[in-house]
Amino acid sequence: MGVSIAYTYGWRMQSEVLALERRHVDFDAGTLRLDPGTTKNGEGRMVYLTPEVRRLLAEQLGRVDELQRELKRIIPYVFPHFAGTPKRRGARRCAFRKAWATACTAAGVPGMYRHDLRRTAVRNMVAAGVSEHVAMKVTGHKTRSVFDRYNIVSAADLAEAARKMDSVAFSVASDPAPGNPVAQIPDRLGGGG
Repeated sequence: MGVSIAYTYGWRMQSEVLALERRHVDFDAGTLRLDPGTTKNGEGRMVYLTPEVRRLLAEQLGRVDELQRELKRIIPYVFPHFAGTPKRRGARRCAFRKAWATACTAAGVPGMYRHDLRRTAVRNMVAAGVSEHVAMKVTGHKTRSVFDRYNIVSAADLAEAARKMDSVAFSVASDPAPGNPVAQIPDRLGGGG
């Protein structure tokens, strides 16, 4: 479930997602927030819940409620330990690296990095048409240069760019409008028209 938050919003898994507490989730407002001073850049963030993340968070908090009843104590964390000794159960989950490596190997994609979730979130937002400025606010990137490290251009992006350029370039070149300098290029080169 925490992976879904990192995948959707591009939040850092260990320091942001696993640090989430129940007080950061507001189902009435439909928001999820990080407090100022708790993020890498020191700025707080607030995002609106997607329907899928809302559903998954409700399920997760239901599991936490069951654990609270069983342990007879309040658990503030959204992603506490569910296994282990009684003292460990309900405590904040801090480590993610080993669980991530195990899950990736089991899924047949060993060697994936935790930051691949962040990178994928950025790519998904850009592909969905979310402006880069808004995507930076969601992910918590303060500078364009850091954001660009995650907004990787793929071969599919380049192919789509070529398709778009072709449709614009040749529609302009074939425009018979008088005075269109692009339409006159073949005549100037001796290619006729």
